[in-house]
Amino acid sequence: MRVLLRTLSPLLGLALAAVGVLLVVEVVAAWVRPGATTGLVVPWQSWQAGLTELTWSDGPVLVVSVCVGVLGLLLLLVALLARRHDVPLTSPTPAMTVSTSPRVLARLVGRTVRASDDVAAATVSASARKIVVRAEGWPDDAGGMTGLRDSVRDTTDTLLDALPLARRPKVAVTTRGRREPR
Repeated sequence: MRVLLRTLSPLLGLALAAVGVLLVVEVVAAWVRPGATTGLVVPWQSWQAGLTELTWSDGPVLVVSVCVGVLGLLLLLVALLARRHDVPLTSPTPAMTVSTSPRVLARLVGRTVRASDDVAAATVSASARKIVVRAEGWPDDAGGMTGLRDSVRDTTDTLLDALPLARRPKVAVTTRGRREPR
């Protein structure tokens, strides 16, 4: 959503700037040519003649107003959904707010998990509510992956206990075995 908002903002800004430039050009043209019957760039007089025949209850007026309302609600929804989803940390003083991004939390967990001898590779995604760890390693002596899963979960839990998180996220660990030798 942030990419969409970062794309829409300059486009809407450029559109408003273009309308502003047109308005300035038309105002200056009206001052320079006071008796002109048509605009310099935009045919304002013919538009005004067409709009004087419309009432608020006509079909085109209602369609345009509904479209503008829906577009406004969509833009508001995009702006609300594009907010940052930070992970709150406990603050050292009441006057201070401390947070980190989910990407930093995922990188920290990923580096810690990958540093384990049992893990060959790992991918981590994190949010304020949940951390998902997908680890690859070698099966234990019994041929199962429960040892790797428990090891990754313990490593992640130890790290999360050491971090000053305001709310501890849930941890989901999935493991997959590698066939090649260590």
